[in-house]
Amino acid sequence: MSSSSTRSFSGVVPPVATPLLPDGTVDHASLERLVDYLVASGVHGLFALGSTGETAYFTDDQRVDILRTIASAAAGRVPIIAGAIELTSARIVETSRRLVATGADAVVTTAPLYTLNSPAEVDRHFRAVAAGIDAPLWAYDVPVRVHSKLGLELLMSLGRDGVIAGVKDSSGDDVGFRRLLAANDAAGHPLQLLTGHEMVVDAMLLAGADGVVPGFANVEATGYVRLWDAATRGDWEAARGEQERINRAFEIVFQPQGLSGDATGVGAFKAAMKARGIIDHATMAFPTQPLDDAAVERIHGILAELDLLPVQAS
Repeated sequence: MSSSSTRSFSGVVPPVATPLLPDGTVDHASLERLVDYLVASGVHGLFALGSTGETAYFTDDQRVDILRTIASAAAGRVPIIAGAIELTSARIVETSRRLVATGADAVVTTAPLYTLNSPAEVDRHFRAVAAGIDAPLWAYDVPVRVHSKLGLELLMSLGRDGVIAGVKDSSGDDVGFRRLLAANDAAGHPLQLLTGHEMVVDAMLLAGADGVVPGFANVEATGYVRLWDAATRGDWEAARGEQERINRAFEIVFQPQGLSGDATGVGAFKAAMKARGIIDHATMAFPTQPLDDAAVERIHGILAELDLLPVQAS
């Protein structure tokens, strides 16, 4: 792997949502506005084409177009890591090369999808991807989607050998993440470790995480930036207070009922983003079902109670 990009990822690195027009095509104007909102809020990087970005629902060309808009709107102000989420190593390499050429500073990918692989084969997978791309590679640990967990020894071996630069942990396994933090520290910190568990960011930063990838930052980025700043200066009381405020707002994701995980999480984010004026429409990628009016009304009520309507100027 070449280290052509030396930009690192720490702090608040939101997974950028993908606004859509009512006909399901990408709303590039709203996407530009969203990126401007995130960067102006003080985030430290952007994660393009992740789960919150609904990347699985788009074609290869659409993904490139989405990243091109994100990179253009970011205009070099923050680094961009892009998700190359594909079935196999060869397809990931092919996708990654297009994403790097379009403006990604690093690439993040998962264990192989659909195929049934052993830990040794997953190790070979990451090493092949890293060898095939000219950018830093990150591992994305998201067993709820991939159906296999990236083990501690696997990640540390890949980190010590310089195969991966970091891990985006969306496992929901806080014990496992704490063990990874300890092992990484003992090894001299070869990996940057970002948590995707957005309701316990204060605890994970106290434990030594390098940052957070919070989907909810698409709705309210400034709170996460304040939390990071408080943690950086060691003001854990302020960090906890900010986390508790974020968690009250995060109740929006529990308002939709009887829908899929994608509809519930991303749907709630998009409904709130539309209510705050960050994007123009709350459309989700087909065939994800829309939220009903009652859920949207409850989401508006939570935002209003916390004085989050409309978006406040930075």
